[in-house]
Amino acid sequence: MPVKTKLRSAGESHVGMVRHNNEDRWHSDPERGIFIVVDGIGGQAAGEKAADVAINLVRARLERQTGTAEDRIREGITVANNEILRLAATNPDWHGMACVLTVAVIDNGSATVGHVGDSRLYKIRRREIRKITHDHSPVGEREDHGQISEAEAMRHPRRNEVYRDVGSQEHAPDDPDFIEVLRIPFEPDSALLLCSDGLSDQVTSGEILRTVLANAGHPGGAVHELIDAANRAGGKDNVTVLIVEGEQFAGEREIPGAIVATHSPFAARPAMFVYGMLCAALIVAGLRWFGWLDRRPEVLPPQTFRVGAGGFAHIGDALAKAHAGDTVEVASGEYPEQLRLRSGVTVKGRLPDVPILRAAPNLNGPAVAIVAEAVQGARVFGFRIRADEKAPLAAAVSIADSDLELQDTEIVGAFTGVEIRGKSKAVLRANSIQDCRDAGIRISGDSTPWILYNAILRNGRPQKAPPRNAGPGVLIEEPARPVLIGNTFADNGGDPVTVPHEMDIEAIAKFNFFLPSKPPAHSRGGAPR
Repeated sequence: MPVKTKLRSAGESHVGMVRHNNEDRWHSDPERGIFIVVDGIGGQAAGEKAADVAINLVRARLERQTGTAEDRIREGITVANNEILRLAATNPDWHGMACVLTVAVIDNGSATVGHVGDSRLYKIRRREIRKITHDHSPVGEREDHGQISEAEAMRHPRRNEVYRDVGSQEHAPDDPDFIEVLRIPFEPDSALLLCSDGLSDQVTSGEILRTVLANAGHPGGAVHELIDAANRAGGKDNVTVLIVEGEQFAGEREIPGAIVATHSPFAARPAMFVYGMLCAALIVAGLRWFGWLDRRPEVLPPQTFRVGAGGFAHIGDALAKAHAGDTVEVASGEYPEQLRLRSGVTVKGRLPDVPILRAAPNLNGPAVAIVAEAVQGARVFGFRIRADEKAPLAAAVSIADSDLELQDTEIVGAFTGVEIRGKSKAVLRANSIQDCRDAGIRISGDSTPWILYNAILRNGRPQKAPPRNAGPGVLIEEPARPVLIGNTFADNGGDPVTVPHEMDIEAIAKFNFFLPSKPPAHSRGGAPR
């Protein structure tokens, strides 16, 4: 079982001062030790689409902890690469889309790094910064070999050209000259910084080091300051920064001295560093004299609200107190209540015993267990949702115009397992949805959810209805455009997946598993394509 360091992390992405859209994406999961930065290529919708595909598929593979970290990284990046290439061929607006990315998986005192392109990963330890990844670009290669200085590379007119990317040609996981994989120690007193070239093209490694050290123990502060520095320097590109600290890294702030030791032989000048520190000290002293430092609004740290076992009696009461960034942790037991989710709040079952949700008392008929309406960044994982004749559920989970992650949750016996409608960007990952009387998942409206590695079993088999009313495992209604990858379908009453005629069915058939081998089908309203 992997033993992970206790990690602090923070990340942020900014559109910059020139661009109108943000093609960068990032993901941070300290619990699993997974950290990702992606920079889309292709402009406008194409670059954003490539980045979305990469962040979701790489993340989905890394979270399935089968195989070594290197295997998971190689497979995740390769699946993303080939899916981006496939999608680019389906839409002229996406032609040529790709991305670059850097991934770190931390466990057992080490970090396994996967890298393609010119995003970067730095390691900071003992007041020293080292660039771990190599830039897969002509200019970056010359900088890594000491042929030009960091400053010259940052000013070079060809600095944005890359000769490796994710999505421009088909690859296998072990292809040479595709994925750079490295394994490095990750000590408790070290930190990693992942970034897009929007930072490294504008901010020197010396300034990165000084900023991270000055904020040691508070990675969010360093992230904000570095993004501000990139934007002050011109903000010519989207800028994304993700910092991961070991549990002892906060002590680095108290140790004197700082060293820049990247692949380039050029280092920060100590005299300039001392002079800069003296100036900074004088400025801080002046701000304190006038009391301006005290005028900043207080930012409350994330909180965890516990339900059961001495905490709140009801999940809804804890949710009412929670704000974005907070977590509601639920102990084992049965909870006959409806959860109305809030933006940015995580609701999770406390292991090892998973809590059970049942229908709340409802005089108006069958209820809904979990409701997400116009919420962003909500997460739910680690529950069992049960329905039966005494406590029926119209739907176990209802998602409308929301960005919700539902993971590691078991749904049994509802009329509809998960209903996704409106303009939703939900992610359903590693759930079990079974024995629902209608569809296991129903997707409608302008929704574009990701349905990844779920088990969708024995749905659409109403006990008191004739066979012609049997429902599918997943029902997709026009104009919804979900992505389905790695799901297992078995023994559903109707087709495993029913899709509208305008939707490509081949990708669903190729990237999912059907037992027995019954393929997805177009809806019965007209002739299949």
